Amino acid sequence: MYAVIATGGKQYRVIKGETLRVEKLDGEEGSSVELDGVLMVADGDKISVGTPMLDKGAVTATIKSHGRGKKIEIIKFRRRKHSRTQAGHRQSYTEIEVTDIKA
Repeated sequence: MYAVIATGGKQYRVIKGETLRVEKLDGEEGSSVELDGVLMVADGDKISVGTPMLDKGAVTATIKSHGRGKKIEIIKFRRRKHSRTQAGHRQSYTEIEVTDIKA
């Protein structure tokens, strides 16, 4: 059994017991969070697809940790113009473990 969820502007295919990194969610480590943006649930040959979301679909997950990803360097350089801009960015994430999928 698996589900396709939408959170943080991205879509993820999740399976019960799976650990994944999603965009930062509010909540403390160890707390439970319910992700109700379920697009599709598949249980063997039985597939439920929402338009765009399933009304009764929900995925329950436990927050394992919060963190920040690797640093990305942003450099804008214009040759022969004596112009250079440099910046960096680290995206925040939440690591969750899927505990239950409801269709």
